[in-house]
Amino acid sequence: MAKLYFRYGVMGSSKSANALMVRYNYEERGQSALMVKPAIDQREGERVVNSRIGLNYACIWFEELEQMAPEAIRAYQCVIVDEAQFLTRAQVDCLTQIVDDMGVPVICYGLRADFSGRLFPGSEALLACADVIEEVKTICWCGKKAVCNARFDANGVVLKEGEQVVLGANDCYIGLCRKHWKAGDLGPDGPARQ
Repeated sequence: MAKLYFRYGVMGSSKSANALMVRYNYEERGQSALMVKPAIDQREGERVVNSRIGLNYACIWFEELEQMAPEAIRAYQCVIVDEAQFLTRAQVDCLTQIVDDMGVPVICYGLRADFSGRLFPGSEALLACADVIEEVKTICWCGKKAVCNARFDANGVVLKEGEQVVLGANDCYIGLCRKHWKAGDLGPDGPARQ
């Protein structure tokens, strides 16, 4: 029976690498998985899911998935969505239809909350309706589990206000434990101190 999965983690927890490995596992077994991401995320260029460790694979925009005929979607054994936090509630509803009506499993990867601790709309919808919710874990500079996404400026100051969506990677985001996120402490070797 197909299920909707939401695998969330903070920045730098290897969510995209995990998504790419799952796709590879399907391919290795002679099955196909469709890689998808929202068009808002064009950091790596067009139509590619890229991980920090150098793995990458072609994808389609989520908006193209929404236009696909059901029989075209059923040709895949799995749909994998990267950067799922950027989805809308209506797009998450589309994913539930793929699972429930077409019988195709959907695995979503994304952030749970933004740099200020607020849920992203896509993540909130997935937390409400996913069949399986799993955390992709990583650690803070202190060794504790990282649970917060810190956005920082060029001077290494942790920001708590601003636009919810500012695309970036290691250049402006880092995963921290709650204590160090609250304190705005990027650690002794933090990004702006290097």
